Amino acid sequence: MIYLDNAATTPVRPEVFEEMKPYFTEHFGNASSIYSIAKDSKKAMDKARKQVADAIGAKPEEIFFTGCGSESDNWALKGTADALSKKGKHIITTKIEHHAILHTAEFLEKHGFEVTYLDVDKYGFINIEELKKAIRDDTILISVMFANNEIGTIEPIAEIGKIAHERGILFHTDAVQAMGHVKIDVNKMNIDMLSISGHKLGAQKGIGVLYKRNGIKISQLIHGGAQEQQQRAGTENIPAIVGLGKAAELAVKEMDETNARITKLRDKLINGLLEKIPYCSLNGHPSKRLPGNVNMSFDFIEGESMLLMLDMKGICASSGSACTSSSLDPSHVLLAIGLPHEKAHGSLRFTIGRENTEEDIDYVIETLPPIVEKLRAMSPLYEDFLKKNKQ
Repeated sequence: MIYLDNAATTPVRPEVFEEMKPYFTEHFGNASSIYSIAKDSKKAMDKARKQVADAIGAKPEEIFFTGCGSESDNWALKGTADALSKKGKHIITTKIEHHAILHTAEFLEKHGFEVTYLDVDKYGFINIEELKKAIRDDTILISVMFANNEIGTIEPIAEIGKIAHERGILFHTDAVQAMGHVKIDVNKMNIDMLSISGHKLGAQKGIGVLYKRNGIKISQLIHGGAQEQQQRAGTENIPAIVGLGKAAELAVKEMDETNARITKLRDKLINGLLEKIPYCSLNGHPSKRLPGNVNMSFDFIEGESMLLMLDMKGICASSGSACTSSSLDPSHVLLAIGLPHEKAHGSLRFTIGRENTEEDIDYVIETLPPIVEKLRAMSPLYEDFLKKNKQ
């Protein structure tokens, strides 16, 4: 099997798993208790908190462990909205956010808040001037994703954060796809809140982080016990927290070397497919994108058909976000960058990870063109296109 869907999830790294193992059995204590085996868990959690903080230039007390990236996004938006509703009820985000942001924004709209959804250009970049124009006196939060999960475009986060701070507005970024792949410094980039998900960088599923700058007060999302500095109730998932800490540490340590290798594979795949398959195009910016992201549209056919045939050949990819894989609607991201419905339906996303090799890429470049050719031979759209071009 050739796994090229690392934006959907990644395997737990062996080093991470080894770090986690003792906390399932030997050091199983509840970190909120006071006896010695509980202190072992608390010590491990504190270490992981520092590892994550160091990875993004934060302080340990600014790191709050959550159940996933979606929870972190929900907490950032709902918590800010509730805490600052007397100051204002206007939020700014973009049309290409993950649904964890978009659906939360829609929820808030039903509860009296106004949300401005910024357009993006053909590459997926927001327009800074449009952002400035969208800011109102009652704007309390700007939330713009660090890097897009479908097309890989990396937004000008530091510039957005600077604008937010100049106007006294909180700035949140969903960094689920960027963490471990792009250098992040929350202070230099003017970030007030940032969301992370462990399973995107070699930790297990079911663990996330909300970074929240010291001094920022937002309302709790989950009530109960006094865990996470009395701001996020629920017994801490120590094995998962330990794993996330280790994964974050390794990702940052190896980032330059890993990115250089993966970027080379990414560009080889893009160029190989563009060269061998007519009527296909790259989505997102050619270079200002995540190292491992390749999102392409293939005219006259549907992405789902290509996925099924690739799977039969042992290749795992996706036709968009894994969180919307059961939806028949075209990608909201591809529509936002201006693709027509039929072209958006014919998209594939390959996301390369640290375990992929040059041989994997060669195999995809060899395997996909015949699949596209076969599907186009059965496509009425392609047949009509060929007839028109012969006339």
